[in-house]
Order: sequence, then structure tokens, then C-alpha cells
Amino acid sequence: MAGALNGLRVLDLTSVLMGPFATQLLADMGADVIKIESPAGDTVRGIGPMRHAGMGSIFLHVNRNKRSLVLDLKKTEGLAAFLKLVETADVVVYNIRPQAMLRLGIDYERLKAINPRIIYAGLYGYSEKGPYAGKPAYDDLIQGAAAVPSLMSRASGGEPRYVPLTLADRTVGLMASNAILAAVIARHQTGVGQAVEVPMFETMAQYVLGEHMAGATFEPPMGETGYPRLLVQERRPYPTSDGHLCVLIYTDHHWEKFLGLIGQGQLFEQDPRFASIGARTQHINDLYRLVAQAMATQSTEVWTARLNEADIPCMPMHDVDSLLQDPHLLAVGMLQDVQHPSEGHLREIGVPVSFSGTPGLSVQKPAPRLGQHSAEVLREAGLSDAQAQALHKQCVTRI
Repeated sequence: MAGALNGLRVLDLTSVLMGPFATQLLADMGADVIKIESPAGDTVRGIGPMRHAGMGSIFLHVNRNKRSLVLDLKKTEGLAAFLKLVETADVVVYNIRPQAMLRLGIDYERLKAINPRIIYAGLYGYSEKGPYAGKPAYDDLIQGAAAVPSLMSRASGGEPRYVPLTLADRTVGLMASNAILAAVIARHQTGVGQAVEVPMFETMAQYVLGEHMAGATFEPPMGETGYPRLLVQERRPYPTSDGHLCVLIYTDHHWEKFLGLIGQGQLFEQDPRFASIGARTQHINDLYRLVAQAMATQSTEVWTARLNEADIPCMPMHDVDSLLQDPHLLAVGMLQDVQHPSEGHLREIGVPVSFSGTPGLSVQKPAPRLGQHSAEVLREAGLSDAQAQALHKQCVTRI
């Protein structure tokens, strides 16, 4: 069956990670995403490991279920072909600065005149309404601007560090897919499209401040910023006698059961630190230290069995290698063996969401080679094979 977004056509001008992740989410749910690349291709194509040039591992994991069209938008003929595609498209997504889009001649006003139903979604560093407008932005810079390394330092007591994930890119990509779909729904009601701005800094500020504004929520402030439970040094995977275990003791029930397991059940009624969630939060580092001391006395297997029996949440601590062997992920199809037409046998990351009536397309179309679909997309736009060949000879496209 077709995916939930079957019939939605997206012109994807994005590159690297944030934008491609957003558009892959749409593609996974059935949208026809046409990835429009320069003749040099998306930069991430070159990040290895890879079996063939231009097909790096990160690229493979954010560009599946898309079609690749090469167009040199800096050339008159390439821009003309793109504007022809806009006539029948639903969404245009880009992640370069708006000033660069204006120089290319692909601003919202121009596209709206061609197709009033077009949704024009820009993903970039900072809102155009503020003093940071137009500044370059990358994941590391946005993590820093949004206080993430500072929080890492407060929690660990060490130097500020970036989270070793492209946290901002993926968070903003997810926000962008939500915003695009909201605009699609609005268009069903109004009949017209709109421009959508998804700035990285503001998105990540919302992400961080929702938990860590804390006392600064109030005027005058009622205390410091920061959510204490997330910032104490003892919030970590706990060493057991033979490994590590992730344990979250959170509710009254959890603490009462855990204290009973370690032979200190009387503390739940007698120690004021356990009297309420507020009291526990105030003293959370001490309480987590108590947990850490207990965990070190027995093996991961023993503690897992005891905690499961007591209905206390726990999970093993994976590394990336063991995550790839997780039995649950394998059972639900999150890690699939696929055969790529040029790259051979690959391990593909599945789609985490599911629909009972309109299932996602999952990995039915692996990430495309550069320009793999140029001829067919140009043909759909009304260009003849001879015209496409002429564009190829002019180095406007790649067939």
C-alpha cells in the first residue's frame, strides 16, 4: 500500500544532514522527494567509509526513498528546469541562507507566482527577524549557542563538550518535517501555500530551556537555572561487578522497592530526603550515589533480574557495536539487510513509526546515485529526451 504521504511531491534542495534528514522522514512516509543536487553532489556523499565514490555511509542513511536529479541552478538552463518542476510540486525545502536563495532567483515570491500552492520551507541557523540573521550555522555552533556544552560541563564537572551526535541537525530536521506537514494541512483548508522558517538556534533554545529554565521561569527568579536531576554527576550508567547498567528510580513505588532490595527499606519512611519527588530532586546526587554503591556489589545479570522482578526500570548499556545486535531492534525490523543496486549488501536503518492502514515505504528505494533519476524527473516535467541530453552536454544536469 502507498505511504501516508503518497501524492506529496517535495523538491529537496538541502544537503549535508539537517535538511536531508527532514526530507527522508517525509520520503519514508510516502512522499515523492526529488533530491536536487549540484553537479558536484551533496558534500556528505564524500564522507566515508564507502565502496564507491559519492556513496558514503552517512549519505546512505539520510537519503533513502528519494530520487536524485542533478541541476546546476547557477546556470540559466538549470534554473529554468527547476522552475518548471515547481509548477507541479507541493513543497520546496532548502537549508542555505535566504540571501543565497535570493541570489539564485529561488525566493518565495517568485515561486508563489508560479505555483500559489507551493510550501517554501527554509531550514537555517537563525530567524531572519533577529540580529543573528544570515550568520553561518553548523551543529557544533548551535549546540554551543544553545548552552548544550555548558550543561555537559555542569553535569560532569569537566570541560564543556559537544554531545557526540549531530543533535541540533536532527532535532531541527524533525521540527522541520512537522512544520512542513502543518503547512500542508493548512493548505488543505485555505488552498494556498506559505513560506515556513525553521531556525536552528530558536529550535534548540526551546529544547534546552523547556527543562533548564527552572527558577528563571518566574519573575523575580525563584532559584537557579537547571533541572537538578539531569545535572548531577551521579546520573550515569552504574558500574556493576562486571559491566554497566542503566537504572531509573523515579517514583515513590520505585524508591520504596529499591530500598527494600538493598535492605534499607526503613529509609523510605524515616529519611526526609525520600518524602516527595521535590525532596528527592533536591538531594538527587546523594540518592543516586546510594544507587551506584549498591549496583557495584553484583553483576549486571543479577541486578537486571532483581530490578525487573521489582518493576524498577532498567536497561543494559549498549555501545554502538552491541546496539547493532540488539534483539528487539532486529525483531521489529529496525536493522535490515538490503541489496543496493550499486553498493551491494548493506545494513539499513528501518523506519521507527508504523501505520495500520498506510505503512511507510521503509527501505524500498535505497539512497540514489548522483543523478540517477535525472532523465525520468525531467521527462515528468515535460522536457523531451533530446532536451535532457542537451542539458547534460551543457553540464547543467547529469544523466
